[in-house]
Amino acid sequence: MIFNNNTAEQTAELLLQINAIKLSPKNPFTWASGWKSPIYCDNRIILSFPEVRKYIQKEFSENILEKFGKPDVIAGVATGAIGIGMLVAETLDLPFVYVRPEAKKHGRQNQVEGFLEKGQTVVVVEDLISTGGSSLMAVEALRNEGAIVTGMAAIFTYGFDISLEKIAAANVEVFTLSNYENLLKKAVNKNYIDDLEFDALKEWSLSPSTWNI
Repeated sequence: MIFNNNTAEQTAELLLQINAIKLSPKNPFTWASGWKSPIYCDNRIILSFPEVRKYIQKEFSENILEKFGKPDVIAGVATGAIGIGMLVAETLDLPFVYVRPEAKKHGRQNQVEGFLEKGQTVVVVEDLISTGGSSLMAVEALRNEGAIVTGMAAIFTYGFDISLEKIAAANVEVFTLSNYENLLKKAVNKNYIDDLEFDALKEWSLSPSTWNI
């Protein structure tokens, strides 16, 4: 997984400023999976802040070109990355499609929405990588349509071992604007958390499925 330290720290600070990422070790959140978590990430909030949105749009667009070259199509993962993916496609003057979590049960029963031809190169835009399951289902859906996935760009990753293993097995190169390590560093430096909260957040990252306060 690829990232740039300067971009990672700046992105982390912006996500903390707008409360796209909330840290609450003393009153943890419960994820849909049932995991107890001291962190909650909702990057869709970025769309409501023009300056942050422009920063993410610019960083995504520049890094996609640098890391993967210009693809034929940008694909956003529904629903969280549709808005950001469209902004990136607009900046790069490229077609845009989005990928549903599963195929529709009616109509044309599409999983990939938009115009996509076999053999076209695609970069996937994702808002968040946790276990990697939903992100890689999107990659698989695009490959099933005959697309050549040249890479994935995500705003944030927790860096779980399970996600790294799945990404390696899927043979897809991933770039992220920020990650959990840089988030904690920035949160401490900017006094979003104290030392005890830092320790709890660090402990959680080592075993998120079994962690509890």
